[in-house]
Amino acid sequence: MTPAEVRHALLTRAEIALFDLRDEHSFAQGHPLFAAQIPLDRIAVEAEARLPRKDVAVILYDDGEGLVDAAIAAFRALGYDRVATLEGGLDGWRRAGYELFQDVNSYSKAFGELVEHRRRTPSLSADDVAALIEEKADIAILDARRFEEYATMSIPTGTSTPGAELVLRAGGVAPDPDTLIIVNCAGRTRSIIGAQSLVNAGLPNRVAALRNGTIGWTLAGHALDTGQQRRAPEVAGEAAAQACARARDVAYRAGVKRLDRGGLAWLATDASRTLYCFDVRLPEVYAAGHLAGFRNAQGGQLVQETDHFAPVRGARIVLADDLGPRADMTASWLAQLGWEVYVLDGGFDGPLETGPGNDPPPRGRAGRYKRPYEGTDNQAAAMQAYLDWEYGLVAQLARDGTHGFFVI
Repeated sequence: MTPAEVRHALLTRAEIALFDLRDEHSFAQGHPLFAAQIPLDRIAVEAEARLPRKDVAVILYDDGEGLVDAAIAAFRALGYDRVATLEGGLDGWRRAGYELFQDVNSYSKAFGELVEHRRRTPSLSADDVAALIEEKADIAILDARRFEEYATMSIPTGTSTPGAELVLRAGGVAPDPDTLIIVNCAGRTRSIIGAQSLVNAGLPNRVAALRNGTIGWTLAGHALDTGQQRRAPEVAGEAAAQACARARDVAYRAGVKRLDRGGLAWLATDASRTLYCFDVRLPEVYAAGHLAGFRNAQGGQLVQETDHFAPVRGARIVLADDLGPRADMTASWLAQLGWEVYVLDGGFDGPLETGPGNDPPPRGRAGRYKRPYEGTDNQAAAMQAYLDWEYGLVAQLARDGTHGFFVI
């Protein structure tokens, strides 16, 4: 396929999986907005989980490394029969005058910047938040990352509340509507999306994102905690009912569709469309009992890493959650990202599977891109360069012109 044909498929929402075959570090130096990354040696391990339909259009490219022929053979050995190359590879895309995006999970991060740009998501600087902590102000800091990231490094006094849990659990951490809620992540995206989730859901509290997350905190000279174990409490009764109503309203405003088990079965029979089914709850909750055929993808991470979980742009996505708010809030963001997304109503009253599921084993460190927001040993120059890159994403989205995002 020529670059123009791939671009046309993206604009018209045809199903297409555009894969970069280089290692993650090389991928992060520049790629088309909706490209996903899969190393040659991971095709046999990951393809069937990431590409559930064998006759989906798969487009492969490298940047002159000679990886494409072996990748075509690997995909065809697994039964994928519509595998093609991007004409001219990455250089062909470049010569066509199309945009190249840096870093990983680029389109989700660009979307986060667009949300802040259009909604003016409130935020506070690291110095402002540090002063509030020092004076013991009435604040609650909610860390929207995965628990493992929070335990590695966190803002002092922060509580782990992964993104999809925020609307459900924020009231348990901050029951007083006069408490200021501050949402943080490592950089910007999950802070913005998390804070805006609470704003969209109409929580009575004042809400702000920690501007630039732990990166901004570190660059401002403040110390991070390590090894913290605070988790937002579970909620029930009236608090849970309010969270359900708020989240469902947000999903409705975003145009999210709803279906029952019969509707899901009908979607599953449509062999012409790719169908992803994700359970967006926390891993330990998923392992205790989940619907057959649903992979675990924590809601906040699914929004952050959509290119990894669902590389087929134009596919359908169904989300499951026994309580509802986590699926509704996640679906509201996926809809704004341009996905045809559904929330499954009910289904948890029948037989459930247990255990962590059969996801591909994690990748090793070889060829991995070192995120400037990971760990505690990052260089200040790299962290600042990362922030500068994020600030420019809204303008780059406009130049690229393929995203189709909207913001409610």
